[in-house]
Amino acid sequence: MLVLTLTLLFIPLKAENPACRLHAKPDVPQHSKNGDIIIGGIFSFHITPLKTKNLRHIVNIKEFLFAQTMIFATEEINNNPDLLPNVSLGYKIYDDCRSMSLAIRRAMSLLNGQEESNSSFSSNSCEKPSSVNAIIGLSDSSATKGVASSVGPFHIPVISYYATCACLSDKKEFPTFFRTIPSDYYQSKALAQIVKYFGWTWIGAIRTDRDYGNIGMATFLDIVQQEGVCVEYSEAIVRATPREKILKIVDVIKRSTSKVVVVFASYVDLEFLIQELLTQKVFGLQWVGSEGWISNEYLAIPENYKVLGGAIGCVINNDIIPGLQEFFQNISPSDIPDDSNYNQTARAATGLKDLRQLNIQYADVPELRITSNVYKAMYAIAHSLHKIYECQEGQGPFENKTCANKTKIEPWQVCMTGTFSLLCSESCHPGTRKAIQKGKPVCCFDCLPCAEGEINSVDCIKCNLEYKANEKRDKCILKETEFLSFGEIMGILLVIFSLLGTCMTIAVALVFFLYRDTPIVRANNSELSFLLLLSLALCFLCSLTFIGQPSDWSCMLRHTAFGITFVMCISCVLGKTIVVLMAFRATLPGNNIMKWFGPAQQRLSVFSLSFIQILICALWLIVSPPFPNRNMKHYKDRIILECDLGSVAVFYAVLGYIGLLSSMCFLLSFLARKLPDNFNEAKYITFSMLIFCAVWVTFIPAYISSPGKYTVAVEIFAILASSFGLLFCIFFPKCHIILLKPENNTKKHLMGKMVS
Repeated sequence: MLVLTLTLLFIPLKAENPACRLHAKPDVPQHSKNGDIIIGGIFSFHITPLKTKNLRHIVNIKEFLFAQTMIFATEEINNNPDLLPNVSLGYKIYDDCRSMSLAIRRAMSLLNGQEESNSSFSSNSCEKPSSVNAIIGLSDSSATKGVASSVGPFHIPVISYYATCACLSDKKEFPTFFRTIPSDYYQSKALAQIVKYFGWTWIGAIRTDRDYGNIGMATFLDIVQQEGVCVEYSEAIVRATPREKILKIVDVIKRSTSKVVVVFASYVDLEFLIQELLTQKVFGLQWVGSEGWISNEYLAIPENYKVLGGAIGCVINNDIIPGLQEFFQNISPSDIPDDSNYNQTARAATGLKDLRQLNIQYADVPELRITSNVYKAMYAIAHSLHKIYECQEGQGPFENKTCANKTKIEPWQVCMTGTFSLLCSESCHPGTRKAIQKGKPVCCFDCLPCAEGEINSVDCIKCNLEYKANEKRDKCILKETEFLSFGEIMGILLVIFSLLGTCMTIAVALVFFLYRDTPIVRANNSELSFLLLLSLALCFLCSLTFIGQPSDWSCMLRHTAFGITFVMCISCVLGKTIVVLMAFRATLPGNNIMKWFGPAQQRLSVFSLSFIQILICALWLIVSPPFPNRNMKHYKDRIILECDLGSVAVFYAVLGYIGLLSSMCFLLSFLARKLPDNFNEAKYITFSMLIFCAVWVTFIPAYISSPGKYTVAVEIFAILASSFGLLFCIFFPKCHIILLKPENNTKKHLMGKMVS
């Protein structure tokens, strides 16, 4: 009988993020019970099918009863007034379906504690984390290595009842791993002694091609070869071995002259090989087996007797646990989890329905040798906790004879040998991490500050992208989001200027409407003037779409509306410039050029030029439209909510088209600036286009270099500045004459220079 005494440390892991979000469907435990201390369990309730054509999993009855043993031990401890008084134990038990990836996932579920329940929770808050203080499991050594490596950095103890690989004894690699079953090193020695006892000097060897078999067989071969035993062949198998490879192994066995086969494997890996040996009638061999298969009921069936009859090997001692047999007898179908409780990976596991129909022979409970290991693991945890809770101040095992903080017990306060040990280093303060001192025990360490964006939990853990470390660097907090809002001073000022520009544009339009029959309004196509005023009003208003939290519609609207309204403005200004040039050309004798650019042609030109920009924007929205983006790269301490341009090439095509029309307008107005007239509109257009071009030329470097919300503010400023420039330069001189110098609002005055 193996006696194990452990003193373990447990620390509840608590995520204190202000916002919590589940990123995938959470795993649901097969069995769970609340308590002051939660213990996790990972068992292989299901195993892969014995027949390759059967794609379903089948129930592993023993593993199910192992889990029931854990539940039995928990209830027994809770009902014991002398062990952990006033402290209740709970459990969460998962199925790993004998899969390493699932086992690690189940372990992470136990650490995270964010499983689904009947309680309701929103997308911004999760239930109170209920992470476990220790994990009992697993059966497979390779899966146990994966789980122990995954939870080791969190100092969560893993106590296996069946993982025997000697590799797990490496405390440097697996500092928090314990087990209630001997290491394979001792089993390998025992198998070597059996071979030596019977005087077998010529043997064959077969092993599971995983840690359990590879390391166990390597140890066995090292020992027997030192005793003069020769090995004729050594083959490796796994359950997924192709049939061609199995046939080759069978052929090796048939052609060999050795009559003793030592097998260090698990029964699930050996099943197909035994079937093939039975099919080819390979009988008369002496089999020597490890505990992974030698007493397994799946192999010990009458059909296999011709192959395996007379096999000998190592088994685990039987331990009778009082009350366990009666507990098993009281298991009802309702205690067996339904298929619906399993996640999608095991959704095809229909074997549970078969389990309900089985007549379990409870008289065979003593043959469930591993149940006592599960029982011992649960009691090892309970006694460890009991010592911690019963510690008296002034008599404790730590520095100055202090005890552990019973509300927050640190993992490194307990030494890995199972006994308390004085700390040679004080616990690290929040915001620092442990750095083990080279060549000294693991309890000797230096405390190094965590880097920016990291918090400490034994080692420094980098916060998720959406979180940052608080000032103490002991927890992650949600980063602040930044965008140009309507409520801040800069946003308010930009809104005021936008609305002011809109109101001024409307006021100018009203003045032009009231004086629409006067010469200065009718000159140079009043229809283009009103269309230009409408475009300017839309330009002022489109700047409002840049303010506020970005959304799908606002991101698409702000850039397309900006591009189209500005092209409308420039098209109108370009049309007015062409009218000025043609009007003076038309004054020459015999020149009737204005009939080619009358009001209809002017409207068509504005529509055509604007339609090109509409096509560009439509292509933009179809191919790669702008979209809201959470920029977490620019700043480490906050998230920038911005509109990603989508297709940058199309964005610059929009700007380039505006720049092309502006350049043409500026060039034509510059040529017409000195034409004779008391009121030559071309010179005002020239000045307005100078302002327009200057604003947008300086916009590009400012836009690229401005960080965060200031990028949006620069873009809004450019829109407002260029719009005000067009409004003031083109329309205010006319308003000045209309309202303040009406005597100049005559055709004679306007044409004065030409008449003279």
